[in-house]
Amino acid sequence: MSDKMMLRALRGEAVWPPPLWLMRQAGRYLPEFRALRAQADFITRCMTPDIATEITLQPIRRFGMDGAILFSDILILPWAMGQSLDFVEQVGPVLTPIRSREDLNRLQPERVPEATAPVMETLRRLRKTLPAATTLIGFAGSPFTVACYMVEGGGSKEFAETRRMAYANPDLFGALTDLLVDSTARMLSEQIENGAEAVMLFDSWSGLLPPHQFQRWVIEPTRRIVESIRAFHADVPLIGFPRLAGTMLGHYVDRTAVNGVGLDTSVDLGVASGLVRPQVALQGNLDPLALLAGGRSLVEEARAVRDALRGRAHIFNLGHGVLPQTPPEHVAELVATVRQV
Repeated sequence: MSDKMMLRALRGEAVWPPPLWLMRQAGRYLPEFRALRAQADFITRCMTPDIATEITLQPIRRFGMDGAILFSDILILPWAMGQSLDFVEQVGPVLTPIRSREDLNRLQPERVPEATAPVMETLRRLRKTLPAATTLIGFAGSPFTVACYMVEGGGSKEFAETRRMAYANPDLFGALTDLLVDSTARMLSEQIENGAEAVMLFDSWSGLLPPHQFQRWVIEPTRRIVESIRAFHADVPLIGFPRLAGTMLGHYVDRTAVNGVGLDTSVDLGVASGLVRPQVALQGNLDPLALLAGGRSLVEEARAVRDALRGRAHIFNLGHGVLPQTPPEHVAELVATVRQV
């Protein structure tokens, strides 16, 4: 059994000081990332093992994070199934929307293993080159959040078309969800087989749903994915991130049986500790704006998050991703603060 700090926390151990990694830790705030970004478009960066490996390693070299998350994107899965995808500067992802059964039938899930082969090669390279103490994290989007982009055709604040479909045509939305459950479980299992030591499911838009819809389209699909992966990889921990889950947080953890749960910035850590059984690691939840601000505010906020969860399984992280304008020096300051005994 591994003694890596992050894996110990995901087994329910109260490690002190807590292991640390950051969502979007490999990104535009690093000058070395920006240099690589100029060489290729986003999908090419994700699908070129030399580039994706280097980008994943950059924050590990700089800051010595306890977790290294694969450089990729949650929309690689629909792209691999044949949905058109482009990343437009100042706009974000643009996809051909899935609005009918005919649109859905054009997707080709059988293409995913071949299309994502470069991602698996990246994982194999990372497993060989990462420091021995660093946990390699694979990931995917949870079905509801990925469906939001697939149905909407891009980003949105409300994802109204997606939510309307879930109400007005639950058979079609359910068929899309079933496809994503199966494809996501298979892709994450393949990530594990190629070196991922833990995997994370991002459900960034789950908080848009009322409780009964949250149960149907967030909890149950995630439960099925976890169950499918555990059938073949029982010892590999899974982290769920149901952003803005609110009072559904404890129910999400209990029903899905994840080993760790990501907490967004809005979550009161005392409340979360009461909602989530102590065997489950809490991950989070420093405000990314505190990291951007730096200085005394950063130190005080980071210590407050760290100290609030002392005595239970905790993986220090942000409540959302690192902001592009964050000075790298602030990330170094954060790491030093969290690790100060």
